[in-house]
Amino acid sequence: MIAIGFDAPGGPAVLRPETLAVPVPGPGQVLVRVAYAGVNGPDLAQRRGHYPPPPGASPIPGLEIAGEVVAVGDAPDAAGSRAAWPGVGDRVCALVTGGGYAEYCLAEADHCLPVPAGLPLDQAAALPETLFTVWHNLFERGHVREGETILVHGGTSGIGTMAILLGKLFGVTVIVTCGSAAKCAAALRIGAAHAIDYRAQDFVEEVGRITGGRGVDLVLDMVSGDYVPRNLRCLAEDGRHVTIAVQGGMKAELNMAVVMTRRLTLTGSTLRPRSRTFKALLAQEILREVWPAVIAGELRPVIDRTFPLAEAAAAHAYVESGAHVGKVVLAA
Repeated sequence: MIAIGFDAPGGPAVLRPETLAVPVPGPGQVLVRVAYAGVNGPDLAQRRGHYPPPPGASPIPGLEIAGEVVAVGDAPDAAGSRAAWPGVGDRVCALVTGGGYAEYCLAEADHCLPVPAGLPLDQAAALPETLFTVWHNLFERGHVREGETILVHGGTSGIGTMAILLGKLFGVTVIVTCGSAAKCAAALRIGAAHAIDYRAQDFVEEVGRITGGRGVDLVLDMVSGDYVPRNLRCLAEDGRHVTIAVQGGMKAELNMAVVMTRRLTLTGSTLRPRSRTFKALLAQEILREVWPAVIAGELRPVIDRTFPLAEAAAAHAYVESGAHVGKVVLAA
């Protein structure tokens, strides 16, 4: 099979096609003939050498795929059962720990979601990584509820657009920040209630104005660094701050007295190194709570562009340029 690899960390140009053996599914796994794979921030970080795959994961980039199951492994133990697994010929999308940038990819059977007839495979491939991440961090870790207001940085990123879409679906008012007036307009078209151009406006002041001085119930932060104290100023009392990336730096200086007196909660997570069991339970919850909206056509990812698998380097360069709105996918 053709896969995308690299010999040493670096810029997009280090990515190149290579020929590898097709992997064989082990206990609890399925082999998927990949139709499309999503391109995500962690893939770029891995290529730069900042986000190595966890032990046992494929060194090939790619954390989400969609395609057709072509082989299934054994049950994970003698008491296990394949009755509820995807079968050969089934269309699935899956969250994977690596290996997505290839013509074939292994997936844990219980990390797969069925692709309904009305969902094109390119859109299916653009769902798992952002959907799992946003669902867990907003609704499980952040405890967002209907009627609340949240602030999401990077409103036209894959994560940002998914946060907007889930917010609309579950009655949450979403305020986003974007890097231009054009991107703000795009975020509003997708469904954000308000979009703040952080290059032209102070987002702390704008959040205060929009919320009448109350603040937001949650901030979903991908920047960290010196954004964190500013984010805390945007929070209402008992607000929650959830960090999922550190694009602006890993360290922040905080006034912990503010955290105490305003009863703020600071948390965060990374998804890739979490256990197989955790991801399986997360997949079950998404299948129960969100997938009916996917089946009904009420939830569709925003896709900006599709690149051929062999042009993964160009796809990474495009994502790094910041010009995209929504997701970029690779066609295998």
